[in-house]
Amino acid sequence: MTKRQNRMILVGLLVSGVFLAGYLGIKAFSENLLYFYTPSDIVDGKAPANKSFRVGGLVETDSLVREGMLVTFMVTDNIKSIKVTYEGILPDLFREGQGVVASGTVLNKCVGLTCTNTFIASEVLAKHDENYMPPEVAAALEASSQE
Repeated sequence: MTKRQNRMILVGLLVSGVFLAGYLGIKAFSENLLYFYTPSDIVDGKAPANKSFRVGGLVETDSLVREGMLVTFMVTDNIKSIKVTYEGILPDLFREGQGVVASGTVLNKCVGLTCTNTFIASEVLAKHDENYMPPEVAAALEASSQE
């Protein structure tokens, strides 16, 4: 082989390696994205099954139930609500009537013709001061009030 052929093979391998690395990086990035859904989206079936995502809204008043480390509460976007179950310690600023974002997966239970959606949270985030609300939650609540 000539020097020119060796260089062309090397350049071809280098370009192929860069494309392969880029493809694998984009694939890994897209698999780790956490999409945001409102309770209405989940109830309407727009949220993915068996995939992790975020749900946000307001914690409904008088919906918080504590059983040891297991906490159950309802999250609403002022149109529809979804039950959220979380096992662990909630943030100090977590309370009813406040904005919250939870990460996890949805569990669909169907008995006969009645189906219920329960969101199993792996992480719960609460607002951090009096005036703050996560941007996704604020946009979802504003969109729901315009409908």
